[in-house]
Amino acid sequence: MAFLGSSLRDLYRERNAKRKRTSSYDPTGGNRDYLSIHPGEVQEITNIEGPGCITHIWMTMAPLTAEMEEYLHRKVIIRMYWDDEETPSVQAPIGDFFGMGHGVTKNYSSAPLQMSPEDGRSMNSFFAMPFNKNARIEIESNAENGIKFYFYTDYEKYEEEIDSNLRFHAIWNRELTDGIDDSEVSNEFYTFGGKNTTGKGNYVMLEAEGKGHYVGCNLNIHNLRPTREWNWYGEGDDMIFIDGEEWPPSLHGTGMEDYFNTAWCPTQEQNTPYHGLILAGGPNWSGKISAYRYHIEDPVMFDESIKVTIEHGHNNHRSDDYSSTAYWYQTEPHKEFDKILPVEKRLPLPDIKPQNPEENQKYFDY
Repeated sequence: MAFLGSSLRDLYRERNAKRKRTSSYDPTGGNRDYLSIHPGEVQEITNIEGPGCITHIWMTMAPLTAEMEEYLHRKVIIRMYWDDEETPSVQAPIGDFFGMGHGVTKNYSSAPLQMSPEDGRSMNSFFAMPFNKNARIEIESNAENGIKFYFYTDYEKYEEEIDSNLRFHAIWNRELTDGIDDSEVSNEFYTFGGKNTTGKGNYVMLEAEGKGHYVGCNLNIHNLRPTREWNWYGEGDDMIFIDGEEWPPSLHGTGMEDYFNTAWCPTQEQNTPYHGLILAGGPNWSGKISAYRYHIEDPVMFDESIKVTIEHGHNNHRSDDYSSTAYWYQTEPHKEFDKILPVEKRLPLPDIKPQNPEENQKYFDY
C-alpha cells in the first residue's frame, strides 16, 4: 500500500492512517512535562508498535541545575532502531543529528531539519522514518549534570505494512584530518598544488552497504591553521563512489563550497531549504564552520554500496577538525556502526589552537 507524502497538492486527499504521538507530557496533569536524565543514563523515550512512520520529532533540553552546561549538545547521544534490530540505524550527538555541530545551537531553517528560538535550542526533524514492526528512540546522556529532556515524537499508524523496504539512517563521524606540513611548501602550493587521482585520504562522511539512496549531510570544520596567509579551508572536491566504482567516481565535484551550493570562498551566512552555511567562520576563514546539503529533490541512489567523501583542502593538504552527520535510506541489514567516540573525544577543540600539534592530537588518540 502506498502512503501519501506532504506535498501541498496532496493535502486534500483522503488518508487511511491515524495520527499519534509520544511525548514527555506530565501524566498527572501537572506541568512537569519533561524526563529527568542523569549522567551516564540511557533512557528509551519512544517505543511504537508498527506499521507506521515517524513524521516529526521535536526536542529540547534544559539543566536540572541552575546553569546551562557547555557543549551539552555534543554530550547527549540520540539513537534510533527499526523493526526489532539490535544495533542502531541512527547514532549521533543530538545537536549534530539536528543539523549543526561544534556542540552549539543556532537558529536556522532547512527543509528536513531546523533549530528554532530560543537560540536554536528547539530542535526539529521532518525526515520520514518508516517501520513495519516497531520503532525505538533512546537518549544517552554523558553530561556532567542532570538534564530536563522534553520531546514530541509524532507519527502515523497504519493498518497495512508500509510500501518500502528502505529505512532511515544517520551516522556521525569525526576526524582530525592528516594533511601536509605548510612550512615546507608555498602557500599557493598548499592551497592549490598537487593532484588527487585516487580519492584515497579523503574525509569520509558515509560508507554504506545495501540498496538505497543518500539524502545529504551537514559538515562541520574547525580551521586549525594559525597563519596570516590566505587561509581558505575549502577547495576540496566532493567525490561520491557508487557500487564500488574506481576513481574518478561518477559524482565528482569541483570544490567544497560548490558541493554545498555556495561559491567563491563564502563568508556570508545563509540557510535555504536544501543547502546553507550556518556558521561561516571568522576573519581569514578562521574558527568554526557549519554547512549543510540535503538531497531532497536529487537523492543519490545506490544498488550495492556508497562511499561519500570530500577532500580536506585541495589534494588533502589541510589538517583541520572535521565532523559530519550523513543521512540516507537503505535496506536492512545495514553495515554495523562503530561505537561512538567517548564524550571527551567528542568535545570541540579550543578556539585558539595550541602551538604544539600534539596538544590537538590528544583529542583524537582513540
